[in-house]
Amino acid sequence: MLTVPAGLSLWAKPFSGAIRTGCAGQIESRRSETDMRPVAHPPTPGWQAETRATMLLAGPLALANLLQMLTYAVDVIFIARLGAAELAASSLAVAVFGLVIWSLQSLTGAVAPIMAAELGARAPALRPVRRAMRMALWLSLLVSALGMGLCLLTPALMRVTGQDPRIAALASEYMSVLLWSAPAMIVAGVLRNFVATLGRPVFATVITAIGIGVNALGNYAFIFGNLGTPELGLRGAAIATFVTSIAIVAMYAAAIRFDPRLHRYRIMGFFWRPDWPRFAEILRIGTPIAVTVVAEAGVFGAAAFLMGRIGGIELAAHTLALNLAAFAFQVPVGVGQAATIRVGYFLGARDPVGVTRAGWTAIVIGTGFMALTATAFLVMPRALVGIYVDPAAPGNAAVVEIATGFLAVAAAFALFDGTQAVAAGALRGLKDTRVPMWIAVFSYWVPGFGLAAGLGLATPLGGMGVWIGLATGLVFAAALLLWRWHSRRALALAQTARERSA
Repeated sequence: MLTVPAGLSLWAKPFSGAIRTGCAGQIESRRSETDMRPVAHPPTPGWQAETRATMLLAGPLALANLLQMLTYAVDVIFIARLGAAELAASSLAVAVFGLVIWSLQSLTGAVAPIMAAELGARAPALRPVRRAMRMALWLSLLVSALGMGLCLLTPALMRVTGQDPRIAALASEYMSVLLWSAPAMIVAGVLRNFVATLGRPVFATVITAIGIGVNALGNYAFIFGNLGTPELGLRGAAIATFVTSIAIVAMYAAAIRFDPRLHRYRIMGFFWRPDWPRFAEILRIGTPIAVTVVAEAGVFGAAAFLMGRIGGIELAAHTLALNLAAFAFQVPVGVGQAATIRVGYFLGARDPVGVTRAGWTAIVIGTGFMALTATAFLVMPRALVGIYVDPAAPGNAAVVEIATGFLAVAAAFALFDGTQAVAAGALRGLKDTRVPMWIAVFSYWVPGFGLAAGLGLATPLGGMGVWIGLATGLVFAAALLLWRWHSRRALALAQTARERSA
């Protein structure tokens, strides 16, 4: 579907297609030679210029993340009209599906620092970037099969966790269709990394925004039988997600095809040719990132179960407060993605000053934004909770009171969560993912979950104790990741593989 006929580039001369078609191998060889020539890098940007560059890259990515959350909100709005059982079933299925997709997108997303380093070393690096993308797309298709297999375990998971049989049956039915969206979603993640690394992050924003409209239209049609489609209920919502995922891949393909800067890489050229060292490098860098995602998502899932044991009102308040924190978290996630690309570029250019400025600039931007968020949590907690429920309604009084208390802890929670997200992104730009993985696993599950379980279940703090534990885990993660970033030179993290082996 992404294959582009040779010779149709917007920048090509009319007769160039015949040359490329007849001499593809020779052209590939000449491009390789050109890519390996030394390039004259521009001077290292100053702090102000680096701040501007980081924000221009991070802004569209953060907005795309926020729009992605809105996409899920659209699903909830439509499915909620089917009934409480359908909404509960979809929530359970999405919890499993989302974790699978997020972790596998993180795995294949390791292609971003690899491409950034190649661009820093020998821009435009046509052949190295094309090969990295080729192997990332190969890996996307392979891990999609793994992800779909994991999703097939949903019925067994429902039984093991003791879910209501009717809700479990609905969740399994929903997942049986939803899982077919996995390949397109993972491929879309790779394409998003490509356009962002090549300086077109706004494409991710626009495509995600259009995807919201496609998803809403699909839900309207397939769930309720509008626009000449059959009424499919919950299954229709899953079909809408599948259609949206295919549409998003198609939009990325079109953007890459018609943008001269992106099309020149011809990422589908020689698609059948393997590059096993590059494939292994993506796996080596990406696997720890995927494990980190599972560790972080797992601890928050476990916290929800702790809240459920404490009480239903506490669980509801926890859900509201955590949703607010998660919404704000999408901004430092975008800044962290930008940090990976900027740091990776300067690593490839062998510019340690650029690496330093790119990393610290992103950390300050991400932490600064979350400081504003923390202030809002402290100053106007009732107004924020009021986005979800009416604070004046007597029936909501207990939930609102507990949720506003959680938001006081969420102020520290948000600040350190943003810091660790951006610091991890900067380290990924150095292709340093294994030790940060162990930092995350330790921080979230030992001081984090350990304290949450102890304070939540064994002290009068209850739900507040769970939040104190989660915040403590994030403090450990932020401190350790910042220490590792600060010590990158002593640890030889800012050296290229060639320099380390010399």
